[in-house]
Amino acid sequence: MTIYNLGSINSDYFYHLPNLPLAGETLAAHKYQCGMGGKGANMSVAASRGAARVMHIGSVGKDGLWAKNRLLEYGVDTRHITSGSTTGHALIMVDPSGENSIVIHPGANREITKEQIGSALSEASSGDLMLMQNETNQQAYAAKTAKDLGLKVIYAAAPFEAKSVADVLPYMDILVLNEIEAEQLEASSGQDLQNLGPDHIFVTLGSRGCKHFDKSQNKITHFDAISIKAVDTTGAGDTFTGYLVAGLDRGLNVEQSILLATRAAALMVTRHGTSDVIPDLKDIEDEFGAQFG
Repeated sequence: MTIYNLGSINSDYFYHLPNLPLAGETLAAHKYQCGMGGKGANMSVAASRGAARVMHIGSVGKDGLWAKNRLLEYGVDTRHITSGSTTGHALIMVDPSGENSIVIHPGANREITKEQIGSALSEASSGDLMLMQNETNQQAYAAKTAKDLGLKVIYAAAPFEAKSVADVLPYMDILVLNEIEAEQLEASSGQDLQNLGPDHIFVTLGSRGCKHFDKSQNKITHFDAISIKAVDTTGAGDTFTGYLVAGLDRGLNVEQSILLATRAAALMVTRHGTSDVIPDLKDIEDEFGAQFG
């Protein structure tokens, strides 16, 4: 099957600081680096490195053609990445413990057209997967179109926007979000997570692992995280989501897919960077000794 990912593509600018700045505080970075990122690009790379076939739907400016080429190098189909105004970018501040603060400018990520999405999905087959998050536009249109075509819709509710989530909620099969986003969704919807529409909901809990809500079985299962020393948590959630979707796409069951995603995210936090340092299956197998087909 194919994963169609309506996703952002950013230039990521990293500043490593002695602490995250307070209001009005000026700090000198002791290290700087630039690489490819954006939640969408991170998820596409993670899913591709998890051995899935990935078609990315997105947009970059002329200043971001290098990112499109890099996605192609990482095994992602880039035929439906168009040229827009200015490539989105993120300023990422990282402290010594690996915690971060991030400011994003969306740029071309918010210039995706319905025609572009329709063109990409014209190649889709029933049973393919439609993945998306909140750093682009046209999520509701893409979700409805994909659902009408028989695709399974997977939505990562980040960054959290109540209206965006509400617009996509009727079409979701799988929802992925972190603990804070889960609280925001419950507050904005007035409902407990398990009473919402998706068949499966995954809530990541950082160092405490994740929870899986299975609507069909009316069951909540907790999965432990892997204890590991983090140096940079940037992109860990995207890595988890990409690998989770890749596992499900390849026919792994939910437990196997979560185990794979958890190991990928654990290895990710030991590295500085985003898309360019997402581990591949061999890295995971070398580190943890398990094979995933």
